[in-house]
Amino acid sequence: MNTVSIRELRLNAWIGLYRHEKIAPQTIAIDLEIDLPEDKVFRTGKVADTIDYGVVVRRIKELLAEERFGLVENLAERIASLILADFRSPRVKVSVAKLGVLPEAKYVGVVIERRSA
Repeated sequence: MNTVSIRELRLNAWIGLYRHEKIAPQTIAIDLEIDLPEDKVFRTGKVADTIDYGVVVRRIKELLAEERFGLVENLAERIASLILADFRSPRVKVSVAKLGVLPEAKYVGVVIERRSA
């Protein structure tokens, strides 16, 4: 399996159910494992034949600018759906963590894995 990884991508998101979470965006951390749809890039060396991680990050930033999320589960699902659809990845693993929301924990979050149909 050939995978593009992005680790500890820190972005601001409107996320949360509680009143105090709706007054300002929160910092989240995202980890991604994105399977490549094919191995052509290893022969060509062209970015057009892989999943461009810069484009992935740009699309996630656009998503976060356009939508508000109640649960980290919802955000993780939206990111997974976006990657499967827009980048033709056969499998993606998405971790979304809210940082500093519990004094006893470094972060809280979810990890999901999805496959294309």
